[in-house]
This record gives sequence, C-alpha cells and structure tokens, in this order.
Amino acid sequence: MREPHGSQREAWAAQRQALGAFIREQRKQANLSLRQLAERTRLSNPYLSQIERGLHQPSVRVLRAISDALNLSAETLLTQAGLLDALAGGADLAEPAGAGVAGEPDVPDTERAIRADKRLTEDQKSALLVVYRSMLKQAG
Repeated sequence: MREPHGSQREAWAAQRQALGAFIREQRKQANLSLRQLAERTRLSNPYLSQIERGLHQPSVRVLRAISDALNLSAETLLTQAGLLDALAGGADLAEPAGAGVAGEPDVPDTERAIRADKRLTEDQKSALLVVYRSMLKQAG
C-alpha cells in the first residue's frame, strides 16, 4: 500500500534535485570547489555534496550560509528551494512591510502583521512567512 502524500514527497524530491543542481551551477560559476564552499559556509564537504545531489533538504539557515558564500540573495535560494511561493493575490515577499497587501482580503492578517513588525529584519520576516505558509499547507 502506498503511503499518503506520495506525490507530495515526489514533488519535494524533484525540488531538492533542482535546488542542488542550481547550487552546484552557481558554485561552478563562482569558480569554487566543493571544499572551498564548505570552508566559506562552515558546513561539511559531505553535507554540501548531499545538498548538491538532492539528497538533503537544507534548512533556511544553511541556505542563508550558502547564499552568502555564493553572493546570491537568500530569497533567490529560498525560491529555488520551493520555500518562497508567491503570496495569494500575487504579492511578493520582497515588497516592503505592508506594501500591496493592506487592502487585499486574501492575504491573512498574520502575514500583514509579520510584514509590519519593525523589530524583524527582512530575512526574519521572510523566514517566518515561509514557516507560516508551510504550516497552512500542512493543515489544508
């Protein structure tokens, strides 16, 4: 008997493969060896290799370290990882807090509150929105 959510697991596996290929390509374009990337990120060589081969889904913290080492925006890697879906209604996470969402009824108050919180950095807001949306998907 097939386990529930098999197609979802397959989609995540494909997303991990795509993310790993993207990271590998960006590393090669930066003329970095896997060892050099490991040194810059303070991650192990084998772990980075697993990520590049799509065998492991890295955390937001790990993606941030990789994006910094490759001089990419964290948002770029989060998008490649499938963690930054477009907001309902087409709003973009890169917009300033509250921009373009205040009057949209399909954007939850929780998202508006996260975006409006001046105590959080933009990266923190993005990470919170990713976690919030993933929980909504699991509950839905």
